[in-house]
Amino acid sequence: MARIPSSLVAATGLIGGFGVARATKKRELGGVALVAAGAVAATQWKRAAGPATAAALTGLYVAAFAGSHPLAKKLGAWPSVLTVAGGMAVASWAAADRRG
Repeated sequence: MARIPSSLVAATGLIGGFGVARATKKRELGGVALVAAGAVAATQWKRAAGPATAAALTGLYVAAFAGSHPLAKKLGAWPSVLTVAGGMAVASWAAADRRG
């Protein structure tokens, strides 16, 4: 089975978490999707680039989630989520995926 790049997993976690929360009107369910994807991505980051890079990317993942909220006041909800997801994907690719 082909491995899904961590950059795609992380971006999908941010987008999917927001989408699930919005569609179900249950923020907790969105949080489950966000955390599940983050855990998968963190495992991949650790394997590809080591624990220090995995910790840094995990911190960035959390910061992207948190930062999307104030950014949404300027850009709108979906543009904000797509912006931080894109940034997270680029960072994940640069730090971990391109090595593998």
